[in-house]
Amino acid sequence: MALLTVRDAAGRLGVTYSTFKQWIYKGSVRSIRTSGGHHRIAESEVDRLLAVQGRLPKAPRRARSTPGVIVALSGRNQLRGVIDEVRVEGLLAQVRLRIGDQRLTAVITRDAVEELKLKRGQPALAVIKSTEVMIAREPE
Repeated sequence: MALLTVRDAAGRLGVTYSTFKQWIYKGSVRSIRTSGGHHRIAESEVDRLLAVQGRLPKAPRRARSTPGVIVALSGRNQLRGVIDEVRVEGLLAQVRLRIGDQRLTAVITRDAVEELKLKRGQPALAVIKSTEVMIAREPE
């Protein structure tokens, strides 16, 4: 579990340090206290707050146009998260995505994992279309 400073967590949420501290004092934000009395916030708590506000974590800057790279997708059911696990066996792979406090697992081809260069800790999108879930990566 990665812990953030109050300043870092406030920056991710787009609020001031003072506002975020007030949220902690009011009990709106769950924090952990260090032995020195400083507050630390779990990344999952920041993701939860973003979801409550109806916002997604900030996407990394888009790369310049690269041939063969998808930069837009018509599917609207997209869940932004971080790859927790990639398990490859034979022709298939299991990709587990952490979206806030939730986990989503998709089974995709080994070729797709290699082409997208999916690795643990990377940001990724789960794209849901009808009964299928696809994994996508935004350009760095």
